[in-house]
Amino acid sequence: MRSDLRPFFAPAGVALIGASDNPSKLSHGILRNMLAYGYQGAVYPVNPKNKSIFGLTCYPDIRQVPDPVELAVIIIPAPAVPEALEACGERGIRAAIIISGGFKEVGPEGAALEKRCLEIARKHQMRLIGPNCVGTLDLHTGLNTTFIQGVPAKGGISFVSQSGAVGGGVIDYLRNKGIGFATFASLGNEADVTETDMIEYLATDPNTRVIAAYVESIRDGQRFLRVARTVTRHKPIILLKAGRTEAGARAVSSHTGSLAGANEAYRAAFIQSGVIEVNTVAELFEIATALDTQPLPQGSRVTIITNAGGPAALASDSLAAHGLQLAPLAEHTRQALRAHLNPAAQIDNPIDMLGGAEPPDYAFALTQALQDPNVDAIFIILVPQALVDPAEVARHIVQAAQVATKPILACFMGEYSVGQAREVLHQAGIPMYTFPESAGYVLGAMQRYARWRQYPLAQPIRPEGCQTEEAAAILSQFASRQVLGEAESRLLLAAYGLSLIPGSFARNAEEAIEAAEKLGFPVVMKIVSPQVLHKSDVGGIRLNLRSATEVHQAFDEMMTHLQNQLPHAQLEGVLIEAMAPAGHEVIVGMRRDPNFGPVMMFGLGGIYVELFRDVAFRVAPLTRDDALGMISETRAGRLLSGFRNQPVADLEAILDAILRLSSLALDFPQIQEAEINPLLVRPKGEGALVLDCRILLEHGTANNL
Repeated sequence: MRSDLRPFFAPAGVALIGASDNPSKLSHGILRNMLAYGYQGAVYPVNPKNKSIFGLTCYPDIRQVPDPVELAVIIIPAPAVPEALEACGERGIRAAIIISGGFKEVGPEGAALEKRCLEIARKHQMRLIGPNCVGTLDLHTGLNTTFIQGVPAKGGISFVSQSGAVGGGVIDYLRNKGIGFATFASLGNEADVTETDMIEYLATDPNTRVIAAYVESIRDGQRFLRVARTVTRHKPIILLKAGRTEAGARAVSSHTGSLAGANEAYRAAFIQSGVIEVNTVAELFEIATALDTQPLPQGSRVTIITNAGGPAALASDSLAAHGLQLAPLAEHTRQALRAHLNPAAQIDNPIDMLGGAEPPDYAFALTQALQDPNVDAIFIILVPQALVDPAEVARHIVQAAQVATKPILACFMGEYSVGQAREVLHQAGIPMYTFPESAGYVLGAMQRYARWRQYPLAQPIRPEGCQTEEAAAILSQFASRQVLGEAESRLLLAAYGLSLIPGSFARNAEEAIEAAEKLGFPVVMKIVSPQVLHKSDVGGIRLNLRSATEVHQAFDEMMTHLQNQLPHAQLEGVLIEAMAPAGHEVIVGMRRDPNFGPVMMFGLGGIYVELFRDVAFRVAPLTRDDALGMISETRAGRLLSGFRNQPVADLEAILDAILRLSSLALDFPQIQEAEINPLLVRPKGEGALVLDCRILLEHGTANNL
């Protein structure tokens, strides 16, 4: 069910069910906030025990509340919420915020109560925020349904938080920082309205220029990916994801399964959708403020203007760490700086005007940097000292920046003496930070977002020649199997058009010799057993067999060895394959994530994949750029692209393999993990060959070798 979420921010009228005249009650604080910030709509307290609160008529039941009323805010004991929600539905209210706790966060009984609330809401086509949340606020309409004390300044950042505590703490911290909000929404348990719903709504909100979010989980990853990918084309989304580590990692049977954890799925989805992921709450709002108030940089060249060398060095390191560089100043800029500044000043970049730099020096240096065609962004540093007023420096910066078309960020180190300067800069829309390290991650995020907006919005690719019916028939043959080894997996990959090293299955030594003679010596022998996936670990591979005698001997030795070492393993036979030609070994894999679906992996292959962890991830379905991005992120990708005059590998063949495996995973949800390791990549134009593969089906076991 999708509908407009406007009533949560700009309702014609709002009813507070559970309003109280007791100042110690949260509902009293909510009602006070509803009246305190300029909301022009009607406000209706609902409580049968009161006649009036704050001079407003108090109604005994929601059914008796007059029009107009579009939003109900409910803060009563959890067991009473379903009845109140039913009454709201009968009254025709289509939006409700359940502040009350005591739902799924407390256990099975609470979860059943929450489910009942959702059923009632759906019956009445009502949207719910919460339960167990702190409400919403809109700085432009004045609506405040929270019990948070105070509000931030008015601006263009909309903040969505699954945690009410994080939201409340952030608002309190930002109250006096001059960082402007458009809206805030605490989503709590997300029984109905999710962060994706909010992002979709805020994309059309004219007051929202930047969407910032704190999330702990994303329920429908595929929908989030689609929505975010569209929204970020015209509004930035900055997201802080909590819970990045997986407690109690499960045992897995493939390299892909061990490497492709839940956090990798989130990171891949954020990259693919243009979402800016951050590591801390501070980064979240430092980046959001810059994107709200400053133009995007047109390149990666930054000029630092400073009165101290140490902070400039820290800023320079931060810029380099995030893919930015110090701009080479034009000669006419250098000449102007040399003529105007202290003769001892450093006129290269960073422009170090020394400790005695006056406010006009900052204005002059900024003006020159803005006019320099080699400069894409400016970062200004002031370390306060006794003879210079930071606020006056800020005023000169603001005056010089009035005609700026390049982003300008400032760092006034300290706290005690720079409060007024922060106020001056923030009122003018110039972000001011406390420490110089902010330069790199803020400007780096701005540059990445600028590049993202320039990319065309491509569509996912499905290669031709994927034989879905043939693959379905193959899978039906192994419906009772939980693990498909190389012999079975080869059949599925071949049905989807992947190129495999020539080979065939042999049940005994005689069939192995026959297969080898058909292929031509030398050959490779591999054990076929449902219980053996990592064949090299248990002696299940023999290489470079050059005659029938060697094949026979290898078969007998392998079977004897494995029967002794793995007495419970079912040894079905062997695969006889051609010896692989020269090439690079890479891995292409898939693990199905419960929230995002198939997560594809690419990286350096062979037996060392988990040791080096040179891998990248994307969520299927994939565009061509998604697949290329996976390759280019890895050291393997750089090696394959002709590192140090080596032959360029067949990247198109790798792309094709990634896209075909992702199509197989999308078509068959019962495939939980799939892995091609190694995929042997030949020089450009010569293709790639699957040398080994395995597939784990739904309810697959981890007790394999």
